[in-house]
Amino acid sequence: MPRIQSWEVSDAFWERVQPRLPQPLRDPKQRYRRKLGGGRKPLDFRRVFAGIVYVLRTGIQWKALPKERFGSPSSIHAYFQKWEKAGVFRALWQAGLAEYDEMEGISWRWQSIDGAMGKAPLAREAVGPNPTDRGKKGSKRHLLVEERGVPLSLVVTGANRHDVTQLEAVLDALVIERPKVTKKKPQHLCAENAYTGEPARQAMLNRNYTPHVRPRGEEARAKKTTPGHRARRWVVEASHSWFNRFRKLNPRYEKTLASHEALLHLAAAIICWRKIGVIYG
Repeated sequence: MPRIQSWEVSDAFWERVQPRLPQPLRDPKQRYRRKLGGGRKPLDFRRVFAGIVYVLRTGIQWKALPKERFGSPSSIHAYFQKWEKAGVFRALWQAGLAEYDEMEGISWRWQSIDGAMGKAPLAREAVGPNPTDRGKKGSKRHLLVEERGVPLSLVVTGANRHDVTQLEAVLDALVIERPKVTKKKPQHLCAENAYTGEPARQAMLNRNYTPHVRPRGEEARAKKTTPGHRARRWVVEASHSWFNRFRKLNPRYEKTLASHEALLHLAAAIICWRKIGVIYG
């Protein structure tokens, strides 16, 4: 059996996507014109979606999509914008999380939060000077993940926005309902020292989290010196690296925040389904 490439849409993947796509309105006049040999044949939605995944995975420009494989690049980009406005990609992320929760169970007990900066040379929204890249235009992706690194929430800002300023926004942007915290089922939040300070600590406590703010490198040292120590905070960094494997995300070439977020949501959905074996590669 040939190996499925990371940009291909398998039957199992398509089964989960198809029911969440807006169905095209039927136009009797258009159907009549096609009977007469005129009018434009509608694009196959699976090919359209496969083209979007191909762009996300490879980082290719929209207009450079192979027409013979996916159809008209401009039409595929138009569908992407239409589905983005309809909330399709966020819905896919929610569906992926729900299925992951059903199959594996979201590990709410240990969560971690952190931000990661990237280049954004063409961005017009949620962009700012990157302090680590000589002040060039950049964006920052703020993530909240569960114990295995599956994304639960994300917020995009300019690269010059400090992590702690987005703490409350990220904690409040969960795309799936968070279970109630109890004494038997506490929820711990791990963060690096960028989230130090009483306001940040209070924000965590107000949301019933048990804060664990650690300096960078502390967990690595603890693993070496303490037998059986299990690092918690670094999991969010692994999740950021999974997002960076989608070449359309880093560097960011989408001009609008809505388009960039839609691609992030699709990447998050793929990460969820990949964790339970629906998607390979």
